[in-house]
Amino acid sequence: MSTKKENREAVPLEEREYHSPSSGIFFKVKKILYRDKSDYQKIEVIENECFGRVLLLDDLVQTTEKDEFFYHEMLVHPALVSHPSPQNILLIGGGDGGALKEILRWPIKYACLVEIDQQVIDVSKEYFPWLLPSLEDDRTELIIADGSEFIEKTGKKFDIVFIDSSDPAGPSVSLHESDFYEKLKSCLNRRGIAVSQAGSPFYHLESIKKKDAFLEKLFKNVCFYTSPVPTYPGGSWCFVFLSDEVQPLKIKRGPPRGLKYFNLNIHEAAFSLPNFLKDLGSGD
Repeated sequence: MSTKKENREAVPLEEREYHSPSSGIFFKVKKILYRDKSDYQKIEVIENECFGRVLLLDDLVQTTEKDEFFYHEMLVHPALVSHPSPQNILLIGGGDGGALKEILRWPIKYACLVEIDQQVIDVSKEYFPWLLPSLEDDRTELIIADGSEFIEKTGKKFDIVFIDSSDPAGPSVSLHESDFYEKLKSCLNRRGIAVSQAGSPFYHLESIKKKDAFLEKLFKNVCFYTSPVPTYPGGSWCFVFLSDEVQPLKIKRGPPRGLKYFNLNIHEAAFSLPNFLKDLGSGD
């Protein structure tokens, strides 16, 4: 794959992501490293003085060098400290490799990364240094496929499934629907856990409520939790922990060394929700 670089005259003063018609986030662009359209989406990598390299898909920030650890550590480690003996892990989405990097900190046997867009993998291997060594790890298998179709066809069972999807638009739409989670549940072992990003508790509250309504019918334990993510809408992000057997506050082990954000105190605090999230099912 050839990297498409922009000339200096094409470099805009800033890159903007709108979170509502009248608010959002902007990055002053030091350099455009990559810009192209894949079969699925627009892919950009820019360089910003504060956040370093920034990956955008369809003009939405996916990850940055400086703050990726907030999101990826909080997506991955709450489930891994809660499961009694995780060995086989499935990651749907997350072609930038940040979540895979965190999964491989643990002594697991197998990590399967299912990403729909090969071009996201290729671009991330070039611009985000954590992806290539994660893919070269003997425990990793990379499958280029639609996550929903993979779930439907695979005969494998997993201890933990992480859904590192982008927003419910474009190639990620199916990963936010009830049918997908019904299929997903059949891929979990008896003590299995699924974790998904759920959006901004400020900007996406209605979609979080909708997701909660159908998840409550599928899993005994539906536990939302939050974390700061500086470059995501509202600066705070919501995740959901799903299981029939495992409860997230019954911690089974401590986290690996070297983490920047996650620890067991953070884990417990993350599941303490503000009232407007705690009362999701009340209809208020």
